Amino acid sequence: MKLSAELRDFADRLGHDFARPELLLRAVTHSSISSPTRPDNQRLEFLGDRVLGLVMSEALLKADPDAAEGQLAPRFNALVRKETCAEVARQVELGAVLKLGRSEQMSGGRRKAALLGDAMEAVIAAVYLDAGLDAARALILRLWGDRIARVEADARDAKTSLQEWAQGRGAPPPVYVEVARDGPDHAPMFTIEARLSDGRAARAKAGSKRQAEQAAAKALLDKVEMPDG
Repeated sequence: MKLSAELRDFADRLGHDFARPELLLRAVTHSSISSPTRPDNQRLEFLGDRVLGLVMSEALLKADPDAAEGQLAPRFNALVRKETCAEVARQVELGAVLKLGRSEQMSGGRRKAALLGDAMEAVIAAVYLDAGLDAARALILRLWGDRIARVEADARDAKTSLQEWAQGRGAPPPVYVEVARDGPDHAPMFTIEARLSDGRAARAKAGSKRQAEQAAAKALLDKVEMPDG
């Protein structure tokens, strides 16, 4: 089969020439438009998640031969989580080529982080099945770029750090309160406030509660760790 012009352009952005173009077509086909003759990308997503995990595990071990498992785990999680996969998907404009049902299109499916992250994993699997592990590894390392190099700083779990800060001072753990939710149902924005028992607090806004909680924790941690905090 031949790819459409938009999928050929997408393959160029990936930097991979598909010998089996039907794999790429399947990788960008969402379940909302699948049929018996048009399989969706869910099985590829399952495989791609494992390929991504293997490549990232290798990369992290190579980048820091002396790191303990406790140091490697949060870095790994930061690199393979759906939010990071979605960031990479946006980087290569994956949303523009997704095959979606009408309802999913109308609800903003091309911008949804979970959907983009799943599709990015499916694309990884498509490259793996098309050309093997070396090709998939090259794709992942190229697209993730300097994220691997800077992951130690990015992977710092602010919520854990803030809880350890409080416990170290004999205080109860911080609490997280949703103070606002804005935007349409398909793309909500959450405002979360992190609070310490002494009354100090900080707020942050993000597209998921998890991200907002982490950002609020970091803001509060920055505040309490200042010399006069």
